Amino acid sequence: MSWHEILNVILFNIKTILKITILSTFFLFLILWLIYPRTYRADVSIMPPEKQEGFGGISSLLSGGNFSSILTGGMATATSQLYVEILKSRSAALYVVDKLNLTKLYDADDRIEAAEKLLDRLHTDISKEGIITLNVDVKSTLVPMLFSDEDSLKELSARISNTYIAALDSINKEKLSSKAKSARQYIQEQIVQTKALLDSAETALMEFQSKNKAIAMTDQIKAAIEGSAQLKTEIIKTEIELGLIKTDAGESNRLYTSLNKKLQELREQYSNFENGSADYLLAFKDVPVLGKKLAGLYREVRIQNEVYVLLQQQYYQEKIQENKDIPTIQILDEAIPPKKKSEPKIVFATIVSGSFIFMISALFFVSRKIGRTK
Repeated sequence: MSWHEILNVILFNIKTILKITILSTFFLFLILWLIYPRTYRADVSIMPPEKQEGFGGISSLLSGGNFSSILTGGMATATSQLYVEILKSRSAALYVVDKLNLTKLYDADDRIEAAEKLLDRLHTDISKEGIITLNVDVKSTLVPMLFSDEDSLKELSARISNTYIAALDSINKEKLSSKAKSARQYIQEQIVQTKALLDSAETALMEFQSKNKAIAMTDQIKAAIEGSAQLKTEIIKTEIELGLIKTDAGESNRLYTSLNKKLQELREQYSNFENGSADYLLAFKDVPVLGKKLAGLYREVRIQNEVYVLLQQQYYQEKIQENKDIPTIQILDEAIPPKKKSEPKIVFATIVSGSFIFMISALFFVSRKIGRTK
């Protein structure tokens, strides 16, 4: 059958086709308007996580940083995608279910089933700038004009979206607190060990001075002690960092490898003080026996005292981090009750469905005409 013949068949039956199309479209419109459930969505958007440039390490510790940044991987910062994955987790869904008592709303047998239904209704999006947008479908019952409270559904959609952000913040705080607790416990162990070493070093120095009376140290020796003490202190700090990273992320972590390499370099520099390098002011092997003994004891006291003070500072910083309650999420736009429903899009759906019904009706008459001609 040619296109001309097909057109003739459609035009010949155009009145019937239009009647079928108009009546069907009208009934569909009534179904969408009066019977079909309505869906409401309230958007909430948050700023992307702030990036931390560089590795905390020694410089971070000396400037007031904390060991928690080491546990999180230093340069490895949180990303918007990570936030989205947390939002999609069962833990976040359970938080929202419990906060808003959604088990009854979803007619679920338990909170786990309610969380699964909630996750099916969750929508997330990340812009190219890293801004995260989230909303959740809140659906009415059938015949919403009679059996659903439109204002309550709009309000609920906003509350669910905002509670999801509260869930993300709660999970972040819990993880940070856990990391700070781990760091505090590790530092506490180091404090005990360092205090014992410091007491031992001070006792040894005191006994040596008491036995050998006063022994003067030249400015050259003092300068060498200062340099070696600084290096030794940095070595101990780096060893502590490595211990934290190994506990949290393992030896395969890239940061662990980088720090381990740094530690080897520091140890090589320190050995130059002991073995006599031309790059340094004085080789300790060239110091008279008693002077060398005094310098070694004095240096050990300096090192252990400096490390002990640092650990005490970090201990209290981690203790504060463990217990502080500061928001970890920056909300760009808080969710508010939507003014209009998101679905169904009645006009669009009616036009598309009407066009589809017209084509099906026309195809029916064309097929019937072909069947008669055979």
